[in-house]
Amino acid sequence: MTLLFGIATILLLGIGAQWLAWKLRLPSILLLLLAGFVAGPATGLIGPDMLQGDWVNPFVSLSIGIILFEGGLSLRLSELRDVGPSVRNLITAGVLTTWLLAAAAAYVILGFNPALALLTGAILTVTGPTVVVPLLRQVRPKGRVSAIAKWEGITIDPIGAVLAVLVMEVILLIHEPGASAGVSTAALHVAEGLLTEIVVSSVIAGVSVVLLVVTLRRRLVPDFLRNPVTLTLVVLAFVIAESLQHEAGLLTTTLMGAVLANQSYVSVQRIVEFKENLQVLLIGALFIILSARLDLSALQYLDATTLAFLAVLIVLVRPAAVFVSSLGTDMGWREGAFLSWLAPRGIVAAAVASLFAYQLRDIFPEQVGALVPVVFIVIFGTVAVYGLTAAPLARWLGLANPNPQGVLFIGATGWVRDLARSIQAFGHNVFLIDDNAERVRRAEAEGLPARRADALSESILDDLDLSGSGEIDLGGIGRLLITIPNQEVGALAALHFSEVFDSSDIYQLPASSSTLRPTEGQMPEYLQGRPLFGEDILYDDLTERFDRGEKLRVVELSTAINFDTLKEVYGDQFVPLFLSRGDELKIFAENNPWTPRPGDQLLILVDPAAETPSVLDSATSLLDEYTAPPADVAEEG
Repeated sequence: MTLLFGIATILLLGIGAQWLAWKLRLPSILLLLLAGFVAGPATGLIGPDMLQGDWVNPFVSLSIGIILFEGGLSLRLSELRDVGPSVRNLITAGVLTTWLLAAAAAYVILGFNPALALLTGAILTVTGPTVVVPLLRQVRPKGRVSAIAKWEGITIDPIGAVLAVLVMEVILLIHEPGASAGVSTAALHVAEGLLTEIVVSSVIAGVSVVLLVVTLRRRLVPDFLRNPVTLTLVVLAFVIAESLQHEAGLLTTTLMGAVLANQSYVSVQRIVEFKENLQVLLIGALFIILSARLDLSALQYLDATTLAFLAVLIVLVRPAAVFVSSLGTDMGWREGAFLSWLAPRGIVAAAVASLFAYQLRDIFPEQVGALVPVVFIVIFGTVAVYGLTAAPLARWLGLANPNPQGVLFIGATGWVRDLARSIQAFGHNVFLIDDNAERVRRAEAEGLPARRADALSESILDDLDLSGSGEIDLGGIGRLLITIPNQEVGALAALHFSEVFDSSDIYQLPASSSTLRPTEGQMPEYLQGRPLFGEDILYDDLTERFDRGEKLRVVELSTAINFDTLKEVYGDQFVPLFLSRGDELKIFAENNPWTPRPGDQLLILVDPAAETPSVLDSATSLLDEYTAPPADVAEEG
C-alpha cells in the first residue's frame, strides 16, 4: 500500500500544483518544486525509499524523451524563414557562451574543481520546453520572439544534454584507473561521441517516422490505436537509441516530433492532442519526484555564494549569450532584451544533475554533494525570477499582451460583420474567417481583417498564431466566437480550435433550441462551445431580427440608466451582447460571473420602435449602419 499511496500522491500533487498555479497565475514549476519538497524531505509523505529505486532514472529519462517528442511536434520549419539565423546562433554560439561563462562562474564563485565546473556549466546550458513553453503561454509575446524562444527551448534540451554527457564521459575517461588520456584523446573521444550521437539519432528517428507514416497512411491500425501505436514507437525508438549511445534518445524523439510535424502525408492533430495531455501528467510527476528526492541538508547550500552564482547566470551569462547570438542576425534590441531575460532551467537539468552526482561520488567526494542542490536552486531561482518578471518586461518592451480581449469570428455574414465593427469601435482587435469569398471580400471592404479559409482544415491551425507571428496575425485575439448556422460544423470547429483557445474562451451560437437540450441522437453539450449571448439566443433568431430592422446600440450605463432601466425601456426583447469596461471586453453568455455597472458601455440589439427617446437620448448612440458593397455584387448565402 505504501507504493500505491506514493504513486497516487505524486499524481495528485502534480495535477493539483499545476491547477493552483493556473488559478494564481504563477509558473507551475514553482509550485511543483515546492509541493515535491514538502511531500518528500519536509514531511516524508512520499517515502525516500520509494524514490531511490532503480526505476527512477529510466522513468525520468523516458518521460523527458516523450515530452521532447511532444515539443518537436510544435516545431514548424516555416517559422525558420524569419528566425532561423537567431535560433541557429542561440543553440550553437549561445550554448558555447553559456557553457564557458557558467563554468567560469562555478569555478570562481562556488569553488568547484575545474572539471566539475565545466560539467556544471554544461548542465546549465539546458532550458527546455517544460519551463519555456508554459512561460510563453503565460507571457504571450508578440512577433518573432515567440518563435525564437520556442525553437530554442525545445531544441536546446537534447543539445545541452548531449554536451553534458560528453563532458561527463571525458571526466570519467580521464579519471579512469590507470588511464593516461591527454587532450588529443579527450578531443577525439568527444568527436566520436558527437558523431555517433547524430548518426544514431538521425537514422532511428528517420526509420521510425517512415514506419509510422506508412502505418497511418495505409490505415494499418484502427483510429483508436493510432495514439497508442505512436507512443509505443516513440518509446521503442528512445530505448534503441539509448542502448546504442547514451542520451541519444532525447535527440531521437525530438527529431521524430519535428519531422512528423512537417510532413504532409498524414495528419498529426490527434497525436498532438494526446501527447499534450500526457505531457501534463509527466511534467507534474517528474518535478514532484525529483524535488522529493532532495535531502533537507540541501537547504545549507541556499547561501550568499549560491545566490551570487544564480545572479551571475541571470544578469551576466544569459545576456552575454544572447548578445553573441544576435551578431550577424536581424534580431532587434527589444527581442534581444526579452530573450536575455528568458532562460529558466527545467527538468533535463534536474535529471542530468541527479544522475551525474551519483556517478561522480567517488571522483569528487567533497564537492559533488553540492551539484544537485545548486542545480535545483538555479532551477527554482530562474523560474521564479523569469516567471514573475518576464510578463511585465514584455509589456514594457511592447512585446506582449497578457490578457488579449480581441475576438476571432468563424463566420462573416452581414450582421456578424456589424458585431465585429462594433468591437473594433471599442478598441479591440477582430479577425473573421469564412469559406465564402464574397463575404470575406465585403468584410475587407468594410475595414475588417478577414481570411477565406475552412475552419476545419489542418493548415488553419498552423497558420494561426496568437502571438501575431503566424501567417494570420492574431495578436491581441483572446476569444473565439463561432457564428455559423451549421451546429455540427460549429461543434467540430470548437474542438478543432481548442488547441489554440482555452475552452472557457470558445463561444458558439446555437442554431436551434434542440442543440442546447439534446435528445437521443443529437449532439451533446460538452462537444460544443459555450452558448453565446445566453442559452435562449439562436442563430436563426438573430438573423431574423436583423432582417426586420433591429439595430445595434451602445449605451453608457450610469446611476440613472442602469441595466434594469434598459429592461423597462425595451422590454424583454432587447439582447445584451457585449460590455466594454476600461480595457476589458466582456461577452454575454451563460453563467456570467459579472454584473453591468455605471461607467460600462453596453452593446445591445434592440427594436428602435420600442425606444423612449426622452430617457435614452443622452446615453445612447446609434452605430454607423452597415454600408453595403456596390449593388452589382450579391452576397452568397
